Amino acid sequence: MAEKDKPRMPIESGAPDGWQYMHPALRKNYGLWDYHDRPRPGVLHHVSKMGDEVWTVRVGTQRILDVFSLRKLMDIIDEKGDGYVRFTIRSNIEVTVTDQAKVDPLIEAMEEAGFVVGGTGPSVAML
Repeated sequence: MAEKDKPRMPIESGAPDGWQYMHPALRKNYGLWDYHDRPRPGVLHHVSKMGDEVWTVRVGTQRILDVFSLRKLMDIIDEKGDGYVRFTIRSNIEVTVTDQAKVDPLIEAMEEAGFVVGGTGPSVAML
């Protein structure tokens, strides 16, 4: 087992270790990113030194998610994305995919469900 795949010691603050939930492409390229760009607001494109590409779509949510909204989000992420998600400190959700063809359908599904895509670049925070 590679060093980066070994379980890590728990953090004393009780915060769970997000490594185990991270998209495999992010774990594989950890520390190996060459550059990133923003193809449009709410979308980040990451390119590793090994040539792998990852797209992150940032979706805004209300600060406190109800069960219906959370289930709707997760259904969209499972159907249109790769099934990996990260919650930001400002209650945004970042969906990571490795296929560029999944980005537009993911954005369309989120917006159709009433969620806002954005919060990157000059539009820093969701409201």
